[in-house]
Amino acid sequence: MSKKIIRIIGAFGILVLLAGCFKGEQSSKEVDPPQNAEAVNGEETVDEETVDGEDTAATPVEAEDTVSRELYLIDSNGMVASQMVELPVPEANQVAQQVMEYMVKGGPITPMLPNGFQAVLPEDTEILGIDLQEDGTIIVDLSGEFSDYEAASELPILEAVTHTLTQFDNVHKVKLRVEGVDLKEMPVNGTPINNGYTRANGINLTNNDTLDYFNSSPVTMFYPVERENNRYYVPVTQYVEMEDENDLEGIVNELIDGPGYQNDVVNVFSPEAALTAEPVIKEGVAHLTFNEGILMDAEQNIISDEVMETMVRTLTQQSNIDAVNVQVENVDEVFNENGEPYSEPVSAQLFTPSEEL
Repeated sequence: MSKKIIRIIGAFGILVLLAGCFKGEQSSKEVDPPQNAEAVNGEETVDEETVDGEDTAATPVEAEDTVSRELYLIDSNGMVASQMVELPVPEANQVAQQVMEYMVKGGPITPMLPNGFQAVLPEDTEILGIDLQEDGTIIVDLSGEFSDYEAASELPILEAVTHTLTQFDNVHKVKLRVEGVDLKEMPVNGTPINNGYTRANGINLTNNDTLDYFNSSPVTMFYPVERENNRYYVPVTQYVEMEDENDLEGIVNELIDGPGYQNDVVNVFSPEAALTAEPVIKEGVAHLTFNEGILMDAEQNIISDEVMETMVRTLTQQSNIDAVNVQVENVDEVFNENGEPYSEPVSAQLFTPSEEL
């Protein structure tokens, strides 16, 4: 789903660096270690070393260029969640191929996995080909090893692959092949793929036996988790009772009510928080007005960073919303936890950089 880039002025004091596309990757490079610095393995680098009786200057090995990519992996609770991972800058036209290769168990992602996370594709799976079509459908051809997984892993695999590839603005749908043969359904448990799988199919889907599904729509909410100094957001698709597909009030109220009984997923909203006016969408910006219950500090007019990120990540999943503007009734200006004013609408670009293949 394509999103316009909204410049954020003073929101968190963070400079967002957009990763480059195929025609020119932007990357970061580590600097050489200082002389006499202690190496990671405990050995020391020296100014000079003797080779065959001659002094030669030591030449540190430069770290290779890297670029940040969002990979959807499985956390310790079995939930599909994204992690930003620094990957080597790939060759031209190999970005999609690379992110898929880094989703294979036992593959190059292994030493980079955050604590408790695991890759999703079966071990030894090879990526035989990637074909991005003009309509935004990406076709991934996989080796036969792809079919070697447990039935319970089928939906997480499909969701993780879909969300990883659709992070790119010009990718909207994912189709799979095995050894050149199109899959109409997943090979183990028969989950339908048909003409392709999209984010609209949901992720970490939750069910509610008391909900009126006829008058409800699936909405993907984002909830924060922090484990072993690793803070990340878990997307959870919930059915929300809505008057129509543009019923932002229903989505926001569901966020305030919280995630229910999801494992280790946190509700960051105060129960006193409430909208005081009907949300309005203008030129891609959702305008929300709350009571003071939305504030974590009413004296300083501070909105929790997690509250803001939860709202922005969730609402910008809607196709007609690119950014969120939050106001508080009877408050002139609101601030983030660093004391910086929210002087402009907040875009998801602040949290997850955007690019095209």
